[in-house]
Amino acid sequence: VHEVDNRRDSESEESEEENPADRNMIWVFSRRFQLSVPKLASRRRVVQELLSDLLRVSHNLFSDSFFPVLEPVIGVGSACEGWSPHKEEDIVYCMFVPLKPPRGHAFHLEPDCTGEIPQTSMRVRVELVCTCTGEQPDQNMLCFLHHSEQELKRNQVASLLHTLCTGPYLDGEKIALWFQTFVVSAWSMVPQSRRYSMKVLPSYRSCKMKLMKASGRSLFVETVFSVQQGDSDIFLSSQPTEAHLPPSTTWLESYAVAEAKFFRHVAMQAPPRSCHLKCLRLCARILEGSGLSIYALKTTVMHLLTLIPLSEWQHKYLMMRVDDTMRYLRCCLEEKRLKHFFFDNEDMPQEISLPPAFQGAQPLNLFQHLAQDPAAQTEALKKFDDL
Repeated sequence: VHEVDNRRDSESEESEEENPADRNMIWVFSRRFQLSVPKLASRRRVVQELLSDLLRVSHNLFSDSFFPVLEPVIGVGSACEGWSPHKEEDIVYCMFVPLKPPRGHAFHLEPDCTGEIPQTSMRVRVELVCTCTGEQPDQNMLCFLHHSEQELKRNQVASLLHTLCTGPYLDGEKIALWFQTFVVSAWSMVPQSRRYSMKVLPSYRSCKMKLMKASGRSLFVETVFSVQQGDSDIFLSSQPTEAHLPPSTTWLESYAVAEAKFFRHVAMQAPPRSCHLKCLRLCARILEGSGLSIYALKTTVMHLLTLIPLSEWQHKYLMMRVDDTMRYLRCCLEEKRLKHFFFDNEDMPQEISLPPAFQGAQPLNLFQHLAQDPAAQTEALKKFDDL
């Protein structure tokens, strides 16, 4: 899908059906805001192959341990959705690595009421479970519940509770440090080490890597650890989005996987040379310095993609869709309300799996801070109008 999107971007932006004035305006904006985002799909593929190779090494190294089981990576964020607003040298390819409990362990999600975090937060309680019985008991493993502490210490490596947890809860900082250490030690074992040099960058809750070619070109990768909520597309993320760092055992609800899935759905349904990704890039560059978040912009465009027929997102309608986006945002600022996309949304594609609690739930207001602070709303409107 992303290869198709990039191929569309590389095609000529001109069309006989486009209004000449609009075509000229698109050209001016493209030059001024550097809208071209080269090689997103090919670089995303490089990153996914790298992490897949690293995870393969991890499965071999940790097969006899009780560290979390690392599931296949999921590309999330704007670079993997095909529309990154950043310049090429600043693009970060973000990958979720879902965690599953190892043998003899179970994860239980609990609401976290320890802090005032705007985003829904939870803790992942780790419990030991009996491995003595079951359909296929592991003969090479001692049961943590039914063998003595002396036997376990003498014959078996430590449980997850004694390595990457704080108390009974999964610790995001300990997991990040464990994975960072693993990446450094395993780098020479992956094929990419022959083409890139690698540096692990400082990060408390994720693993950030800088890959460098001999030519000097760099590629930035961020691996974020996550725990899936049931069978849904909603995950708990180790990496907080706010400047304030919550406790290391707090995991924040993330909609990034569902968002990536939504954009894949749109790409499959949209007409050839759909302008929705270019609309996002253009509006993001226009809104620089306005104080409005990229997430508010993305939420706006997702709403519009379900309100305006996809046939109306052909490239010749780009300037109209940009105008719709800016007007929608202006109205939301005036009303101090921008509904979160995934709560109680009747237009949600069926392919996206949400927890039952999301249906009929009171939608989160992304502009709640403006409703609580009239001065902030006035300032936001002024900055927006100054654009």
